[in-house]
Formats: sequence, C-alpha cells, structure tokens
Amino acid sequence: MYTVQFAPMVSTGEPGTPNRVGYDARLGTFSGTMMVVGGIIGSGIFLSPAVVAQRVGTAPLTLGAWALGAVVAIIGGFIYAELGARRPKAGGTYVYLRDAWGPLPAFLYGWAVFFIIGSGAIAAVGMTGASYLVTLAGWSVESTRPIAIGIISALTLLNILGVRVGAATGNVLTILKLGGIAVLVFSALALTPMHPVNLASAPPLNAPGGGVNTIMAMGAALVPVLFSYGGWQQTNAVAEELVDPARTLPRALIIGVLLVVATYMLVNIAYLRALGVAGLAASTAPAADTMYVYLGDAGRTLITVAIVFSTVGFLSMVILMSARVYQAMAADGLFFQKMAALHPRTRTPVAALVGQWVVTIVLLLSGTYGQLLDYVVFADWIFFGSTAAALFVLRTRDARDGIRATVRTPLHPYSTLIFIAAAGYVMLGSITSNPANALRGAGLLALGLPVFAYWQRERHRNGISGTNS
Repeated sequence: MYTVQFAPMVSTGEPGTPNRVGYDARLGTFSGTMMVVGGIIGSGIFLSPAVVAQRVGTAPLTLGAWALGAVVAIIGGFIYAELGARRPKAGGTYVYLRDAWGPLPAFLYGWAVFFIIGSGAIAAVGMTGASYLVTLAGWSVESTRPIAIGIISALTLLNILGVRVGAATGNVLTILKLGGIAVLVFSALALTPMHPVNLASAPPLNAPGGGVNTIMAMGAALVPVLFSYGGWQQTNAVAEELVDPARTLPRALIIGVLLVVATYMLVNIAYLRALGVAGLAASTAPAADTMYVYLGDAGRTLITVAIVFSTVGFLSMVILMSARVYQAMAADGLFFQKMAALHPRTRTPVAALVGQWVVTIVLLLSGTYGQLLDYVVFADWIFFGSTAAALFVLRTRDARDGIRATVRTPLHPYSTLIFIAAAGYVMLGSITSNPANALRGAGLLALGLPVFAYWQRERHRNGISGTNS
C-alpha cells in the first residue's frame, strides 16, 4: 500500500520550529450534504433534459432515462461513501486510486483535474454564470469575461479565508438554487398555465420504435443524464475537514445524492407538464420556458436568478474541493512542494488554491477551456470506473488487515460492476462520437507521464516516504 504523510510540515516563521498543520475538521453532515448537492447541480439540469427528450422521443422514456441515471448515481454515491469511510483522507479520488493502483494513475487523475477537468470546469461554468448575470442585468456582452474572472477570484479568496467561510458561502448558494428549483416544481405541479408557449405545440417526435432501437436510444440519452448526475465524488476530497469523516462523509453522500435524484425527477416532470416532450426537445432553455408558462416574464427572471446562484454555488464547491487533490499530491512529493502546505491560521491549502486560480484564469482568457474539456470528457469516466474498481482491492486489503468500514455498498459486487459498466459505456460513447477529441485527450494525459517521472525522482531525492506494495 502506498503510504504518505498527509499533514505537511509548515513553519511558524521561526527557524527550526516546524509545526504540523492539519486540516480544520469543523464541517458536519449538513455542510457535507450541501457540498454533494452543490457539486452535482450546476447548469446540467437546466439544459440536458432537452437533449434527453430529443434522443428518446417520449415522456415515459425521458423519465425512464433519468430514473436509470438515478440508479447509477445512487450506486456511485454508496461506492464513494464506502471508500470515504475506508480512507477518510483529504484528496478523495486521488487517495483511492493511489492506495489501490499506485501513484501513477493517481497522479494522472490529479494532473487532469489541475490542468483540464477541474480548472476547465471552473472556467466554463464561470463563463456560463457570468453570461446569465449579464443577460439578467442587461449589461454588455463584452463584460462577460471580466465578470467571470471577478466571480472566480472572489470565490477563491473566500475559500482561502477558511473552510468554514468557503463552505458557508456554498451552503447559502445551494439553498438559494434549491429554492429557485422548488418554485419551478411547485409552479408546474400546482398552477394553471397562464402563458402557453409555441414550444408546447411542436410536432410530435418519433419514438425509437421498440426493441434494439429503444435500447440504443436510451443508451444515447444516458450520456447527458450521467454527466448531469456527476459530481458527488468531489466531497470526498474534503474528508479531513469533516467532523468524524468515517461517519459524516457516507451520511452526507447518501443524503445528498438522494436529494439530487428527487430534485432531478421532479424538475423533469415539471418540464414535461409545461412543455410536453416535443416542446421540451425543441427548447433551448427549458427552465426559463417552463417558468414563463406559469409566471410569465417574472418567472423567467426568477429562474435566471436561480441559475446564476446554481452556477456560482457549483463554482464555490469545485474551487474548495479540487484544491485538496493538489495538496494531497504535493504532500506525496508528486507536485509543487509549496502546494502541500496548509496556512497555519486558516488551515487551508492557499498555494493550491492560488495555483488553481492561475491555471483557470489562463484557460478562461485563452478561451480553450471548452475544447480541453471536450478532449478529456472520456477521461473523467475512466477515473470514475477505476475508482469504483478500487473498492475490490481496498476491501480485500482491509479484510486481510482486520479493518471494517462503517458503510458498505449494497449488493456489492453486482452493484459496483453495474456502475463500472455505466462508466465504460459513457467513456465508449464519448470516444465513438468524437474519436479525434478522445485521441487529443489521451495525448494530454500522456503529457503527464514525463512530469510524473520527474516528480518521482524529486520524491526519492528528497527522501519522501512512500512504498507501493
């Protein structure tokens, strides 16, 4: 097993007086649950349902696709809950990959998150949130990028000030976005339409036709569904900042995923009731169109505000949680050593947060974040599947060592294999739909190999402990 010291040595300022600075374990189940919800619900639920309706063509199949995605998400939540109970350490997925498969896969995960997946997602969602804010306020389109930079910078600063400040910010934003979604659901289920839109009278879609066609259509629909459900794994990265993480983390994961599942199903029912399946498929902004049906322009404005809160809340959580991955890598001697340090007062990985901010701003200014995310979209699910497979390895090792987890994945190994198969399907679908992007993504991951070799040499030269057995 690959073992390291997670709490780095940080100087107090006086020569020869290093102190071990650990994470500030202050977050309870509520904050953990809000992190799960905030890390999943971004902008996907406001856009993906239209794509799903286009691919399956009927209301029952549309809801069925989201229900199947819910099953996968719930299984994934339980898998990560058990992994978090077995390895309640900062870094989450990085730690599980490292302990199960060794430092190389773990490093490639952190490499991808730092330079593409995490930073690229922050840049992309930051631009999405800024664009909605610009539209809402009636500002110039040219102000979108500066506003995105301002939002990302402000959230990074808040997370530097302490995990409680960062988590509290995320909690408030998550509650506000859930409030907006609750208004949408209530309006669609309880009110009479006041402003029907032409989308509702769109021509009927062609159903898949049953048999193999239905299976293929459902498979295609699951890709955006599973992308929308993704994100529950991020909370595991802040395990050391949770009170009693072996118990709090699993509880937060399971409650959070179930809350998201309920939210997504209700939102899709609301969309279908307001727009019909044909109208949903034709809509470019289903949430706004749905709210317009019941509350007119005021409804559109309200849901736009909720989407702004949703994207900013998502950003806050990703900024907070991703930085813990880089800190764990650095503590292993596999990344810039300064990123291993926790600030002695705020007990946050300041250098990791600042480094993440720099890469994000570069991607945002260059405008390449969208392309980069497209290149490695399959890699995200490679890591999902590899992490789920790690459960087999860690269960075996822990059983040998007499270690029992407080949570166990129901119906393992069958449920875990279903999740791995789902991850493989998304990965395969991404590759077959755009093999050129997949090849470029593989190339970007491969660039991490010589970097890993360099850090390995540095780790051995500096005498940082760690064995892979």
